[in-house]
Amino acid sequence: MVEDFDPTMIEDEGLRQVFITLMNLVESLSTKAAEQAEEIQRLRDENNRLKGEQGKPKIKANKPAPNLSSEKERRESKAHHKANKQAQIRIDRVEVVKVDTCQLPIDALFKGYEEVTVQDIEFRTENITFRKEKYYSPSQKRTYLAEMPAGYQGQFGPGVRAWVLALYYASGMSEPKILGLLQTVGMSISAGQLSNLLIKDQEPFHAERATVVQAGLSSSLWQHLDSTGTRVNGKNEQCHILCNPLYTAYCTLPAKDRLSLL
Repeated sequence: MVEDFDPTMIEDEGLRQVFITLMNLVESLSTKAAEQAEEIQRLRDENNRLKGEQGKPKIKANKPAPNLSSEKERRESKAHHKANKQAQIRIDRVEVVKVDTCQLPIDALFKGYEEVTVQDIEFRTENITFRKEKYYSPSQKRTYLAEMPAGYQGQFGPGVRAWVLALYYASGMSEPKILGLLQTVGMSISAGQLSNLLIKDQEPFHAERATVVQAGLSSSLWQHLDSTGTRVNGKNEQCHILCNPLYTAYCTLPAKDRLSLL
């Protein structure tokens, strides 16, 4: 081949110089042709991208597997340790299952227990009638009535409120589905009452959000702001995101400018 040819083997000095010059020219032209081919392909890819098409994919050559010279350099499989899942289960109740002694032979001896953990769930109503003590003072002409326990206000307790919020916001269930689930377990609740649990008396959540934002602002020297478009009641508004590595706060406002958020 030409690559293996040695120009010094040519005895004629003039012919040898001409051959070397031609070899250099061929190498220069080959390099220039390769550069032009890459530039042409780049321009084609750019043109395809502007037209919404994809360019030529870059396929890398396959790398040969490394030659491992010794067993120590080879990949060793790690021992698999299966975790005991039942050790993480909280036990709510222990029930002893007894053997029918009528089926036991006379020489049967008691050898302790064999434990079997079974997971189950119970979803039922817990309707409570509170009998609030009432006192009347003739001298003060005033009635004294016991207060309800913390969390109990209105017709529905804190458990119902927590379940409704979790099912709607965390699980993404619709109001009709939640209503059907609650009525299935025996709750007497209407669609309007369910809607009120979602949209009314949310001041504690707003106060908690404001506290989180204040704590987040004081937790770092820098804050990250971003916004994205969203629809609210058929109108275009902006969802603003205020965050750092320790917290994230969301706020939906009509305007996009950052001053509205601040």
